[in-house]
Amino acid sequence: MRDPASRKRPAGKDAAPRAWQRMLSGRRLDLLDPSPLDVEIEDIAHGLSRVARWNGQTLGTHIFSVAQHSLLVEKIAGELDPAIGRAERLFMLLHDAPEYVIGDMISPFKAVIGDAYKSVENRILGAILLRFSLPATPSPAALKLSKQADRAAAFFEAVNLAGFTRGEAERIFGRPAISPQAFTDDIAPAAIEATQARFLARFHAIDQG
Repeated sequence: MRDPASRKRPAGKDAAPRAWQRMLSGRRLDLLDPSPLDVEIEDIAHGLSRVARWNGQTLGTHIFSVAQHSLLVEKIAGELDPAIGRAERLFMLLHDAPEYVIGDMISPFKAVIGDAYKSVENRILGAILLRFSLPATPSPAALKLSKQADRAAAFFEAVNLAGFTRGEAERIFGRPAISPQAFTDDIAPAAIEATQARFLARFHAIDQG
């Protein structure tokens, strides 16, 4: 009788686990070694408009997507500092772009996972930024403005969509330095196709402006 240990293993059994994502454009993005050449803005817009913020725990018929959040952050950043140019505005719009591949993980879960998630996220973000002729590592000023705009956007979303009290939101995200009045329409959940089109349009307007 043949020794079971000598039986031929199925093809691919010892191969490394798949670490790439196939995009609808046909591109294949390697999560461990992402190449800017495999990044397309259409794939980013498609993915981000379908990823729900707050794990979908928001009011409304539609999700409030990462694409909407990104548009909101870019708009807030422009209000906080009207002098920012193309590179800074593109970075604001693309600050969460890796989530078109890895999804939107809520901050408490990121804290549980630790550095592994952040490392993958940063590699993908670097490839995305290089693809659109931006520095792979944003300047300290751009990072500071991005964080300020991101926290203001999170505050507005938390209070208006995610069931947080104002006191809770202030404790977690801080009190925004600007009024939400100028962003009322931007905090309303919208249909996926409309958001995808808005994201693409805003990207091209900034890129060509």
